[in-house]
Amino acid sequence: MYKAIIGEKDYSVAHKDDQILLNDELFSWDFTKISDHAYHIIKDDVSYRLEVVKVDYSTKTVALKINGDKYEIAVKDKLDLLLEKLGMDMSTANLMNDIKAPMPGLILQVNVSEGDEVKEGDALMILEAMKMENVLKAPGDGTVKVVNVAQGDSVEKNQVLIQF
Repeated sequence: MYKAIIGEKDYSVAHKDDQILLNDELFSWDFTKISDHAYHIIKDDVSYRLEVVKVDYSTKTVALKINGDKYEIAVKDKLDLLLEKLGMDMSTANLMNDIKAPMPGLILQVNVSEGDEVKEGDALMILEAMKMENVLKAPGDGTVKVVNVAQGDSVEKNQVLIQF
């Protein structure tokens, strides 16, 4: 199952027995490849020319041109949807306003203080949860404004640990 986001609209997309379900309804079409990036589609007796303009795998976005009109589509796969459901959506991580606890636990170590410059991937702190140590890393570059926890503190899920 996938979710396709076009503008403000979300579409559920599933693949079953070589058929496509769009919002749980069978999507019937005639689809023919014209070239590496161009396709001819017939849907409900209407002809469309689809051109794949750009595919960005890192942001999971696709730019399409359909009959000359441009569309940006964001795609979320099963893992993205699961992480979103668990409150661990990473799509906005690079904005880096704050770091929140992904789960309840105990702060074992804090590696940064207010005013520190951090780079993407730097280990910020270690959170023990379910007898496992989880290293919380910086999702992007920034400057630490406030550290809201100290070593030995217990934290709840989504509690703000560090502000940038």
